[in-house]
Amino acid sequence: MEKMQNERVEKALEMHKKGYNCAQCVACAYGDLAGIDEKTAFRMAEGFGAGMGNFQGTCGALTGAYLLAGLATDGSGMEGPKTKQETYKKVKALGKQFAEKNGSVICADLKGMNGGPVLRSCDGCIEDAAILAAELFHAE
Repeated sequence: MEKMQNERVEKALEMHKKGYNCAQCVACAYGDLAGIDEKTAFRMAEGFGAGMGNFQGTCGALTGAYLLAGLATDGSGMEGPKTKQETYKKVKALGKQFAEKNGSVICADLKGMNGGPVLRSCDGCIEDAAILAAELFHAE
């Protein structure tokens, strides 16, 4: 799992250097495991960068992992969503782990935009969210 995880983290960081937003980096790095192509992941995550569309809310990298949590959960049963609570549990766990490591899930806090110290760089947040995303797929 560690080799695959490291490759995906590196892929996500390379995407950031190309100008992908933080959410796109994480979503695109794992999109294939979630059953979507990179272009779809890129488009799907576009509005979530810079803390939810430059709102400095929830970290974009983390929201990329949240998008993957929904895709990693078997969503069969669109007649009446049966996996919603399971997905919510995964999202809550991702957020909790991310916050424990970084001190916040809020982009503005992480980047020190609220007068506090910088808690984590964007690349660091992408790395952390990509590592957490690997657990969604139990990938080897």
